[in-house]
Parts: sequence; structure tokens; C-alpha cells
Amino acid sequence: MPLLTAFDRQCRNAPDRPALIEGERRLSYREVMLNSERLAAHLAARIEPGARVALALDRGIDAIIAILSVLRCGACYIPLDIKNPARRLRFIVNDAVVHCIIGRGNPPDWLDTPALWLDIDRLPESAQSFYPPAAIDPEALAAILYTSGSTGTPKGVALSHRALHNFADWATLTFKLKADDRIASLAPFYFDLSVFDIFSSLSAGASVNFVPAGLTLSPSRLTAWLLEQRITVFYTVPSLLGFIALKGGLTEQPLPDLTTLLFAGEVFPTPQLKKLCELLPETDFYNLYGPTETNVCCYWPVDRARLDGDQPIPIGHPACASELKIDAESSELLVNSVNNLSGYWRQGRLTEALEDGGYYRTGDKVSLNKRGEYCYHGRLDRMLKCSGYRVEPAEIEALILQCPEVAGCAVVGIEDSTSGQRPAAALVLHPDGQLNGIVKTIKQALPAYMQPCRLSVMDALPLLDNGKTDYQTLQRQLERH
Repeated sequence: MPLLTAFDRQCRNAPDRPALIEGERRLSYREVMLNSERLAAHLAARIEPGARVALALDRGIDAIIAILSVLRCGACYIPLDIKNPARRLRFIVNDAVVHCIIGRGNPPDWLDTPALWLDIDRLPESAQSFYPPAAIDPEALAAILYTSGSTGTPKGVALSHRALHNFADWATLTFKLKADDRIASLAPFYFDLSVFDIFSSLSAGASVNFVPAGLTLSPSRLTAWLLEQRITVFYTVPSLLGFIALKGGLTEQPLPDLTTLLFAGEVFPTPQLKKLCELLPETDFYNLYGPTETNVCCYWPVDRARLDGDQPIPIGHPACASELKIDAESSELLVNSVNNLSGYWRQGRLTEALEDGGYYRTGDKVSLNKRGEYCYHGRLDRMLKCSGYRVEPAEIEALILQCPEVAGCAVVGIEDSTSGQRPAAALVLHPDGQLNGIVKTIKQALPAYMQPCRLSVMDALPLLDNGKTDYQTLQRQLERH
């Protein structure tokens, strides 16, 4: 089981070293191993290898123990955002055709089959022996991460044991993670940044320190926590780091222990990055690039001397032994990597996502600079990045167009100082149509980061000569208001 081999080795070699820290709760590597094997024993009595297990748990110690337990059984974990609307959670669980859902407390109302629910607080205390599968195929699925889908519903990115292990191993070696590192974990487990927090950290024998919920709303409190916990490595999104640079109070309370800062998920405006580099002169910065489908396929160690004006920083050189090529006609980046997804999971089965030769089309426009570094020039399609989350405007449009009050709808991204981009919707309503029902539908179906920050009612949507929606004109109109 390569994905957990390095973690198991840490458990044997240094069992008393701290592994997971969440507030006052601390678990050693030995305790994590014992807890994960105990849960795996109960889980193995309910599922077979290859099963799909959803996790309805908040980011934290119990969620990591659940992930390790699922993988020990040779099953695949599907992390849920339990703050999502019931309609979205129900869709994901039904689309994945899960065999079990690990959660806490009674089964939630959105779950159509309560028998799938496994309450971690009500496991029998009697010891059960856990017998791991004889072998796990490296190509077997380890995780399915659901993201926004252009077809109007979420889509599951299916990732193999080999893919997760390849990235985790690359990151551990590239960023020289050590047993005495203290790694801050902030990324939700349904977000691909969490693969680093979980598997790279535990492979290195480091401690995973969970950032308390709510600190992201107060950059000065977050900075104080990073200082108090003596965090050495932090992987997060640029919008949060820009907020810290602006209001984190780093002049008064620098972070002398922070050796490595990784960022990904969206473009980091160069002026904000330069300011943060000045505030953290001893910290190494890395720009990591890659969609969920490839995880990190490109990276750039930040060269402070090249942070000039508003000139965008490059995404750098291939990572994880990825093979990259640029489509000659469209300038689209194509990626062939061990990290690549196995396919998209739709309605209980795996569907093809790669081209012949194993390349994944990212939808991102890139070029090579004179130094041989890849540079990012935006999307070829309409996909948005909101605080690192992928948002497909078509999914929002499809939902809104289901409302009987709506005759027409178009969604675009507008600039936002805190999250990079936010979706905004323009609506054409039927006579006597009101916004109240539309707002209710949006809140019941979409997570907060996908909900439009603005609903603008128009007599008609701007059109191109060919009759299609003029999204560029619409974006300018919405950004002016």
C-alpha cells in the first residue's frame, strides 16, 4: 500500500512523535495508527475493497483518521462539505453510489438511505481485529473530489493511489519536509490542496496542526496563531495570503519559524506577493500550479528579484515528472502525469477524461518565456477561480434557468479584492417575476462560494452579431455597477 507505506514507517520508527494537533487535542503517530485501525475494523465489516465511502466530517483529526481507515480497507474516500445545501450533498452521495458514509451523530435529513450512516461516536468498544487486503492495486481509486461542473451539476475527479502517492512523495522531497516540521492545515479535505496537508506531512513524520475555523476572517489572529504554534510550512490560496500581507500585523509579529510558504489555486497579484515577501524575508515562497485533475504539474520557486510592478509571475517548470506541451493553435496547456485523474466519476461509473497518450487538457492558456518557464494567461473557457475554488458559470446558469421566473440568465466573474473573482448573474425575468424565489433556490442548491455576489435584472442580455451572449460586454456592465 504505497500511499500509506511512509506513514506506517513513521508509526513504527517514532510512535510517540506528535502527528495531529487540533486545539488542545493531540495524537501521536501510535495513537493515530491505533485509532485508524480500530475504525478500519468496523468499516471492513460493512464494505469490500474498492467501495466508495463518503466523509461527512469537519476538517480535523477525526476526518484524517477516517481517511486513513478507508484507505486501509482498500476503499476510496469522498470528502463532503457538510455546510453545502442538502440538495448538493444528496446529489454527490447518489452520483457516487456510496457504500457507507462516516459521520457524527444521527443520519442527516438529506440522506435518503440512513443505513449507510456510520456514527464514529457510537462504535462498539469491543476490540475487533483488522486484516488489511492482501494487496491494493496502485491504479485503484483512492479519492473522488467533487468540483463545480460545466454540465450543471458537480463532477467527481477520480484519483488513484498512484496519483496521490506520486504527488505526496514529490512534495515531501522537493520542499524537504522533516519530522520536526509543523504544518498548518487549512484546506478543506474536498479541496486538492489537502493532499499535501495529509499525505506529504504524515509521510515525513511531521505534525499536522489544524488552523481553527474562523481565523481566516481575522488575518491578525491567524498570524498570531501561526506564531504561537511555531508553524514552519503553510500551503494555502493567494487571496488569504494577500489579506495577511495587508492586515496580518506582520510588522509587529513576524513569523521567524515559517520556513516555507506554498500557494496555489489562483493568480497571486505581484504587488501583494512582493509586499508579503518583504514582510517575511527569511521564508521561501513557491507558486504551485495545476487543476484538481492533475494536482501540481508546474511550480516556481519565487525569485524576489523578479517581482517587478504588476508583471505576473510565471508558473514555472514541470513538477512531479509531468510532461507538458502547448497546443500550437490554441496555446492550451496539456499535461501527461502520473498525478493525472483516472477519469470523471458520473452516476456510479468512471468516464474517460484523457486524450490519447494520457494527456489532460487543462483549458488554460500558457506560453514559454525566454527562461523556459511556463506563464499563465487565463482561461480558454469561462471557468472562474474564487478563493481557490473552481466555479463553472454554466452550473449556476443551469440552476437559475430552472426557476419559472427566469427567461434568460448569464453568469460572469467580476473582480473581488478578497477572493480574486466572484460570480455575478444577469437575469431577464418573465413579467411579474420576482427575485425572492430565485435567491431561495440559489441558497438551497449552491455552496456559499458559488452563490452570485450580485443579481442584476436586465431587459435583455447583450448579444454578439451571431446571437450568442456577449459575456465581455456583460462583465464590463456588471463591474461598473
